[in-house]
Amino acid sequence: MKKLNYSKAEAFVFKLWGREVSGDKISEKESEVLELWKNETIKDLDKKHVQESKIRVLSGLESYFASPVRNNVFYLRKKFYSAAAVFLILFGLTGFFTYQFFIKPDVYVAVDANRTIKLEDGSTVMLLPGAKLTVEKSFPAKTRIVDLQGDAIFKVAKSKIHPFIVRADGFSTRVMGTVFKVMQRGGQKTVELYEGKVAVSSPGTAVSYLTPNQRWTNFGAPHTAAVITEKTDIKSGKKTSVLLTLTFNDVTFRSIMEVLYKNYGISIKYPEEIAEKKITADLTGSSWDENVEALAFITGLEVHKENNTTYILKK
Repeated sequence: MKKLNYSKAEAFVFKLWGREVSGDKISEKESEVLELWKNETIKDLDKKHVQESKIRVLSGLESYFASPVRNNVFYLRKKFYSAAAVFLILFGLTGFFTYQFFIKPDVYVAVDANRTIKLEDGSTVMLLPGAKLTVEKSFPAKTRIVDLQGDAIFKVAKSKIHPFIVRADGFSTRVMGTVFKVMQRGGQKTVELYEGKVAVSSPGTAVSYLTPNQRWTNFGAPHTAAVITEKTDIKSGKKTSVLLTLTFNDVTFRSIMEVLYKNYGISIKYPEEIAEKKITADLTGSSWDENVEALAFITGLEVHKENNTTYILKK
């Protein structure tokens, strides 16, 4: 256990003790501080910390009992209660500092510039502006878990027996050792993989497994998951995105249409009565013609194609 510096705390304690002996009233603010220590910090101490606190406090009080005892019952009682008050206050202080230094999670924030954090297991995290990383004092444990708000790039130290999990807003990424980026834009969540393998999970969708140069996204829609790969044309060097899988689990037809139009320019005209109908679909066809045919089959409609990006669903 780290040695704690109690110089300021002791000054505060003996200030209160002096008031106790003189009979002066403790201020309301000081009473609030003592109540906070008692209610919020003592409960965080374990047996080891309690024992260390007792030894430290009793050692500090020893000199006060070494002087001759006066034959005055009132004085002895006041001496006893004063010593007890010091003990309780220092006991509470120990709990306060124990929480601050040994229990309270470490929080890292990138305010207006990138910030690189090196974790105890050797992993590094680059927080992008506005991001916040929370790491428990127990890290690294059997399972390495961190919590992320915002965007960050992770370079995870390899471990075959200790998975690394990034818990973000509504989804999580599990890895053994890899380099990846987590992005959060309101409801839209994205994971881009550069090296290794990751498994991405979010409520209402199956786990998606990524390999290098692939990314996972929910397109900003609940119960939606897509895996996209980046391919480079050998001649032009131009990169293009290829949709590998796109799944919807109990999603309204209207929401599906919005995802397709916003991200791929696919326009599908459909009867208004099916707009709020929730469907489950796995669009893994090799072309949009096949994907639209799958949606038509699920809804019991027929598909008519107007042009390369516009379709009509009819009864």
